[in-house]
Amino acid sequence: MTDKKLKCLGNKLDMALIKASDELIDPTEQLAKRAANGDRAAFSQLIDLQYDFIFSVAFKWLGHRDDAQDVAQDVAIKLARNISGFDGRAKFTTWLYRVILNTVRDFQKAAARRGSKTEALKLVSPTQEPSSQEQDVTLSEVWAAVRALPEKQRDAVLMVYAQDMSHAECADILKCKQSTVSWYVHEAKKSLKGLL
Repeated sequence: MTDKKLKCLGNKLDMALIKASDELIDPTEQLAKRAANGDRAAFSQLIDLQYDFIFSVAFKWLGHRDDAQDVAQDVAIKLARNISGFDGRAKFTTWLYRVILNTVRDFQKAAARRGSKTEALKLVSPTQEPSSQEQDVTLSEVWAAVRALPEKQRDAVLMVYAQDMSHAECADILKCKQSTVSWYVHEAKKSLKGLL
């Protein structure tokens, strides 16, 4: 083969690798980037794809279906207003998690100002079989105690145990060091031992 043919073959191989790597990119990330650039259809698909995630995170923090639904709708509105601020430095799901947590906190502050209380975490998630009444009471007490923890400890415990996140993922969302998340969880466990 001549050098010219080898160079042409090399260019074709480079283009094929670029195309293949583009196809491996998470579709959520692709939709988020398109939505951030003003693509309304991509934004609509993104909301459809992420709405259940938004709702489930809100539900785990609030424990009441109607409140979680309100927060999920507020998050969708905030995303519509702020999606152009997504710059891709963090994963979209990390960025979205921050939006959800901030919206949950805003909702809780507004509820506290109104003097209303949110109910404890629902005892049976959609993927679990119903448990006995004794287990329900115990779970209810645990989640009520978790909700009574200081904000950062509560957030760390809910992310690590309710959302099955690693300490590193939690640290990205909370914008702190992984060791800080470990400390929050450790302190929360000590507090919960005293409460339960």
